[in-house]
Amino acid sequence: MIHSTAVIADSAKIGNNVTIGPFCYVGDNVELGDDCILESHVVIKGPSRIGKGNRFFQFCSIGEDCQDKKYAGEPTELVIGDNNVFREGSTVHRGTIQDESITIIGSNNLLMVNAHVAHDCVLGDNVILANNVSLAGHVHIGDFVIFGGGAAIHQFGKVGDHAFVGAGAIVLRDVPPYIMVNGQKNVPAGINSEGLRRRGFTSEAVMAIKRAYRTLYRANNTVDEALDILKNDAGTHSELNVLIKFLESAERGIIR
Repeated sequence: MIHSTAVIADSAKIGNNVTIGPFCYVGDNVELGDDCILESHVVIKGPSRIGKGNRFFQFCSIGEDCQDKKYAGEPTELVIGDNNVFREGSTVHRGTIQDESITIIGSNNLLMVNAHVAHDCVLGDNVILANNVSLAGHVHIGDFVIFGGGAAIHQFGKVGDHAFVGAGAIVLRDVPPYIMVNGQKNVPAGINSEGLRRRGFTSEAVMAIKRAYRTLYRANNTVDEALDILKNDAGTHSELNVLIKFLESAERGIIR
């Protein structure tokens, strides 16, 4: 299952039923879980711990030193979960000691062509980064988040669960859970109601989230005033707790 032209470092640990195609390189301190597939010309450097069932298409660069000029060769790490797909040319860098020394990607994510995940980013599960999406350093992305093609987010930015960032958006502030961002105008554009329904949210829950959106963005409330209202509503609609927790922790301010 390992092509004769592939180069595997002595310290690399390769799981069962792993396929490593032509001209791939697996470096020192890389752990590849069972059933991973490296198509061809894939470079994976360590320290990196990669779970089961991940697929890497040609010309991926995974676990490389970061592009932060402060980085001085410290032994930082990359951790990737299970069943992710990394399409052609996607890049993921390890962390820096200025943060937690680790970049984390969860499970069941799809990184499309030329997607970039910078140092110290943390991605949840079931995230989609379309073609040419760029995540700057220290960005945190929740579960079930979708980025349209060519979108980018500023360093230290956060995007909450179930949010949708439109193609071409340049996100400079945090995006709360459930919110859609207009890619052209880079402003909030309602909630991701269709995505929520596909994931099993009830009609009542979707309506509660819509009311929360209006409270936050359409009722001339400050964020603190909106939080007070949302906390009252959360007693009957627990889905709002995710939004409340995000708003309370948003240090950069939310997109307006």
